[in-house]
Amino acid sequence: MPKKTIGRLDKVDFPTLDLFDIDVKIDTGAFTSSMHCHKVIEEDNLLKCLFFDKEHQNYNKKIIVFKNYTTTKVKSSNGMVQNRYMVKTSVLLFNKKYKIDLTLSTRSEMKYPILIGRKFLSKKFIVDINLKNLSYKQKEINQKTQN
Repeated sequence: MPKKTIGRLDKVDFPTLDLFDIDVKIDTGAFTSSMHCHKVIEEDNLLKCLFFDKEHQNYNKKIIVFKNYTTTKVKSSNGMVQNRYMVKTSVLLFNKKYKIDLTLSTRSEMKYPILIGRKFLSKKFIVDINLKNLSYKQKEINQKTQN
């Protein structure tokens, strides 16, 4: 199956999380993918996550509950190792649904609430750093032709 070209930035949907047109940065320097989560509470074998960030209006202020989650160690760009929660969900790119593992972190100081890393990109995508919003543009074209 040929690899799809993706740009350095895009807007994607996470339909099972009810999050749409979320800004993502494609980060070939990161191994794992990471999602900004304002607050995480673990109770009664459930992970409750608040997706809120005043800088990113498409975060819908809902609490999303994950029944299945794990923890993993992630080394940040500055070499610090953190224990993070990891959840499985799906992401819609180029009108195709993909499974994705996301670590949850506080990215409120970052411009993009989600980083998509090499583990997800591998064998599916080629990154062209000169392009952006390729999946989002395709989504807009499809929406116009359906109306």
